[in-house]
Amino acid sequence: MTEWVARIAAGVSELPRDQWDACAGSANPFVSWDFLTALERSGSVGEGTGWQPLPLVIDGPDGRIAAAVPAYGKSHSQGEYVFDHGWADAWERAGGRYYPKIQIAAPFSPVPGPRLLLRDEAFAPALIAGIETLVERNSLSSAHATFVEVDQVPLFEAAGWLIREDSQFHWTNRDYGDFGDFLADLSSEKRKNIRKERARAVTGLEIIHLTGSALTEAHWDIFWDFYQDTGARKWGTPYLTRSFFSLLSEMMADKVLLVLALHEGRAIAGALNLIGGDALYGRYWGCNEDVPNLHFELCYYQAIDIAISRGLKRVEAGAQGGHKLARGYAPEPTWSAHHIPNPGFRRAVADFLAAERAGVRQDRQWLAERTPFRKG
Repeated sequence: MTEWVARIAAGVSELPRDQWDACAGSANPFVSWDFLTALERSGSVGEGTGWQPLPLVIDGPDGRIAAAVPAYGKSHSQGEYVFDHGWADAWERAGGRYYPKIQIAAPFSPVPGPRLLLRDEAFAPALIAGIETLVERNSLSSAHATFVEVDQVPLFEAAGWLIREDSQFHWTNRDYGDFGDFLADLSSEKRKNIRKERARAVTGLEIIHLTGSALTEAHWDIFWDFYQDTGARKWGTPYLTRSFFSLLSEMMADKVLLVLALHEGRAIAGALNLIGGDALYGRYWGCNEDVPNLHFELCYYQAIDIAISRGLKRVEAGAQGGHKLARGYAPEPTWSAHHIPNPGFRRAVADFLAAERAGVRQDRQWLAERTPFRKG
């Protein structure tokens, strides 16, 4: 059997862009060199953040990167959206040290996607083994790959990682020609509710979409204020720095779509989306005026309009949010994978996951039966 050596770089930004992206592909912007490098260069991850970049790569026989993992050393469990605080508490009460741990993720982004970035799929087992070796040689408690795309779950499972299941709400494009076609799929009552909700939300407002060269620093100054307000209410301290948004616009503007609501020419609310190969990803929202239903309009209905106009297959509107159900977003499974070397700790987590999984599936079935779509 051929043996390959995994190495750790100081950051994704230290690696060749073309080689990283040859492994990451172009479908999911959150694992692209541009996105991950913008996080590093803006100081959103790195020293003092609790997210220490530790990208692990394997070079192929041609000397180019054949496989990579966006890995981070974590000193806390913030910004992950797959909650393991209870595991940390239990392990530390038992006398263990849970942090630091290894997190394989797109930071601050509850977006399913590839976590094993493979130019050559034959390197997948070696890549997982490299992560395990990193954990064990440094006597770390665990490694966690969060929001793993479904096709990669069996790779982690075959390596003996524990699999965790959860749900998100996604909107699916059933080859709609316009928003009216989508509404036609809903029950009469839900159609009427959404029409009324949209009309009330935009009365007296202008909604604009900005992408590419239309995005300016003035727009990011406005959105930064929105983001700070939302972040302060949700997390206490916003995860991203102001310079991240400038770098995002500088490095991947054509994949950024900012939706703003204007009142008499002044922006009062905004929603930030990233455009993927077949999906629109809703990420951040904020406002400085409280307008009823405007959040639903900018984050969910405008996203549907955009997806239809661009021929995208779905909208992924982020974590949580049962209110998305009534607006045509249906529950879909999400997955994470967890490597826990300690046998006793592993057994306890496995038992917890088995019980949790049953409840998650029951909840998802209950929700799926209550979507607004016409029955029969």
